[in-house]
Parts: sequence; structure tokens; C-alpha cells
Amino acid sequence: MRIAMVSEHASPLAASSGLGGVDAGGQNVAVRALALALADAGHEVVVHTRRTDTTTPRRVPLAAGAVVDHVDAGPPCELPKDDLVDHMDAFSDELAACWRDERPDVVHAHFWMSGMAALPAARALGLPIVQTFHALGSVKRRHQGAEDTSPARRVAVESDLGASVDRVLATCREEVDELLALGVATDQATVVPCGVDVGHFRPSGPARSSSDRFRVLTVSRLVPRKGVDTVIGALGRLPGDVELVIAGGPPAASLDDDPEVARLRDRARAEGVADRVTFLGAVGQDALPALYRAADAVACVPVYEPFGLVPLEAMACGRPVVAAAVGGLADTVVDGVTGHHVPTGDPVAVAAALDALRRDPRRARALGCAGRRRAVAEYGWERVAEAHERVYAEVAAAATGPSAAPRVGALTSGSPA
Repeated sequence: MRIAMVSEHASPLAASSGLGGVDAGGQNVAVRALALALADAGHEVVVHTRRTDTTTPRRVPLAAGAVVDHVDAGPPCELPKDDLVDHMDAFSDELAACWRDERPDVVHAHFWMSGMAALPAARALGLPIVQTFHALGSVKRRHQGAEDTSPARRVAVESDLGASVDRVLATCREEVDELLALGVATDQATVVPCGVDVGHFRPSGPARSSSDRFRVLTVSRLVPRKGVDTVIGALGRLPGDVELVIAGGPPAASLDDDPEVARLRDRARAEGVADRVTFLGAVGQDALPALYRAADAVACVPVYEPFGLVPLEAMACGRPVVAAAVGGLADTVVDGVTGHHVPTGDPVAVAAALDALRRDPRRARALGCAGRRRAVAEYGWERVAEAHERVYAEVAAAATGPSAAPRVGALTSGSPA
């Protein structure tokens, strides 16, 4: 198949560099990995992303059968993600021109603004389209309230998209419930999780410098909702032979200038554990497996999480995970089998779960081994790509069938929703 993927702010080319910034994270990794897995299966994949500089060529090869297309939409510079909505009309026009010249068999939009740009272009050309939101505005608004910086129309646009595309791919069971609340029909939502590169993330291989302490690792964008402060609070309730390593955020050289790092350092000082917390800054994908392998446990306790790749990466490396039972983490981490579920925002519960792993190394290793088996069996990218292929084939077949017709209520990117 010829597959057009649209990822307006999350370029797959950024996935190999240091992640952890405010707008660079799991979506970059997931889009890259899916494109590579589909290309490896023999498909032709073009990932359309917004141009953010004047020097990168329009098309950059990602691998045999996969290229990244840099679309001119708005100024060619880095912009905050929430400011991109005003440039989606231009993005849509460019997509339509591109697809008229190179017609794909199916379009897959990643994130709501990608769908906003992709849907009008796809419908104008009679192309089937599927949508992965990666995060929903309704969930973000519920948890962040006045701190939510998303454009006001986001939730309405997501609702319209859900009713207009051929299929919505939810990354976890919890997201299906959220989609139904937005008015998406039950038969329009299919759970297809993100995956993990089980060859790259594996238990054997080099490990970052070891320690005599019990090492807890957190890998995360440094924003308040990720719950890193909760892990620091847990550290304050654990003995002095436990340390915390935090990967993510700005590059190491810029850590001192980052307000969220300052807030977390203040929390560590207040807990009396500043000497046991290490901030690494942004870490590239190549360096992550060694980080996981050097950890005794991985903590991932966000307030909410649409899917969450970190627990999968940790499990693939054979490490037990202490995870908040939210979003995709409730699906990927099996409580008592591959790690422990804890309530959000509860440092006492996080401390208890980590201390149980510290006190029983044999059980911790067993949980890690079970996590590796689960990651390989359920979440390897080859398996996840096959699930995407099945959905692509279904919507493509329906689009070419005798009763094929555009769905009612198709959204245009200029909609006032």
C-alpha cells in the first residue's frame, strides 16, 4: 500500500535526537517506529510534517520505502505546538496538492491538528482516512483546567473528526470510553496500541555506570502533569541507599535555566533528598537502553497519560515498573505481574511499591522478566504494524466498495468549531 502519514508537529526525524522537551516526546518515536515497521513490511510510506527550518530538503529518506516530507505551512521555524492551528489551512492545501500528484491508498493522521489538515484534503480526493489522537483535549482540559493552553476549539474539532474519519485508532481501552463520550460511534473506534522496539530495548547490552544504591529511573518530558514531583516525594520516604535519576527535559547545558527543573529541585531540597537526585537532561533514543539497564526499577506516575512509551521501554529492558493506573499504563503494566500500579499523586504509595522491589530483588527480577515477555509478545512494532495494516485494508476496501461515499459532517480545516 501507499500510506500517507500526517504528523504536523512531531517529526520522526526528531525521534533519534534528545527527546524530553515540551513538544518532543512519544509521538515522534511512535510515528517513526510505525513508518519504519510498515516500510519494512513492504509498504511505501510518506510522513508529512511541518517545515521548521529553511535548510532541510523537502524530502528526507527515513529508510528504504519511507520518506519524511517537510510541508511549508507557516513560518519555517520552531513554533509552540498550540500556535500551529492557524497554519493548518495552508498545511491542508499542500497535502491536497501532494496527494493529487502522488495518490496514497490510505491517509493516517496523528494528533488532532494533523486530522484538521488531512481530512479536507483526503475527502476532496476521495481518500480513506484514519485518525490517532495520541492525546485528547477533553482529558487534558479535565486535568489541567485553566492551565490548559490548547486552542479553545480543540475538543469540538476532535469530536467532529471522530464523526468524520473512516476509523479512529485508540491507543488504549480508556481512550475508547473518552471517544464514546465525544460522540464517536462504537464501531468507529478500534484499539491499536503503540509499540516498542524490542531489538533496541532489550535486557542484555551495555549499561550506564552502576551504583551501590538502589536506582530508580524516571524518563519523562519535564512538565507538571508527568508526576516527577511525586517520585521525588516518594524518594523522601525511602532510605538513603535509594537514588533517583531523571532523564528528559532540556539539554543538560540548559537545565539550570528551566523553570520546571527549578521547581523539581526545590521539591528535592524540601524532601531532603537533593543529593540523591540526578537530572540528566534530554537523552537520545540510542542512549536510553543503557539507562534502563542500569536501573533497578522505573517509576512512571503521571496525572494522566494517553498511552506512555516509557513503561514499555522499561519492560522490554527487563525492568519492573511502578506506574500510575491511568491511560495506556493501565493496559501495558500488569499489576503484580510486570510491576505495580499506584494511585496518581500519591508519593506514599509510590514509596511503598519501590520499597517492596528494593527489599525483594528476586521478585523484582521476576517482574522484569515477565515485562520483557509481555513487551515481545504484545507490543513489538512488527505486531503493532500488522494491526495497523488490517485497519488500513478495511477502510481502503470500504472506500472502493459499491456503496462508498463521503461520511456526513466532514470537517474542513477552516471550520469555526
